Amino acid sequence: MGKMKFRIEPDLQYCPQCNDEYRAGILQCVSCEVDLLSGSEMLARMEQANGGSKRSMEITAEDELVDIVKGQIINIKNLQSMLKSEGFPSIIAGDSNSCGKGCCGGGEVRLQIKAEDARGVMEVMAREHVHSTGLMDHDTSYVDSVYNTESVLATCPACGCKFATDTNTCPECGLCF
Repeated sequence: MGKMKFRIEPDLQYCPQCNDEYRAGILQCVSCEVDLLSGSEMLARMEQANGGSKRSMEITAEDELVDIVKGQIINIKNLQSMLKSEGFPSIIAGDSNSCGKGCCGGGEVRLQIKAEDARGVMEVMAREHVHSTGLMDHDTSYVDSVYNTESVLATCPACGCKFATDTNTCPECGLCF
């Protein structure tokens, strides 16, 4: 999750799906195989997604907050930094045994966001997960396969290998069922 701050340069090209940056003149994202947007187009798209105006980065007492993740302070701060670079405000909170800074109690803190930002934050986190885990480089066409012991053959949801159901382990990738 240690993503660098995402800054749009108007003269560069950007992938609208993975946010990869390209030099001017490149027309398609190598990973996503979609047409790139200019930095200016990307900025306009981001502003439109934010309701046509800049989102307030201030959290007030009137804002309804929701927890999105709990963890070690260093991981939470990295996520908070990524969300800030995407235009989403957040705060770090501790429980009653903690000071909220990760140094007291169990060392775990919670990251809270405005309830109204939840959908956008989840989209950012999903995109970051796909990008950071390398899932965009994998074939996920078998992900909905089901191991059915009643069938003669099964398809592994991890690698797509077809194998007899008299075994409970994929012979190709070793996934256990």
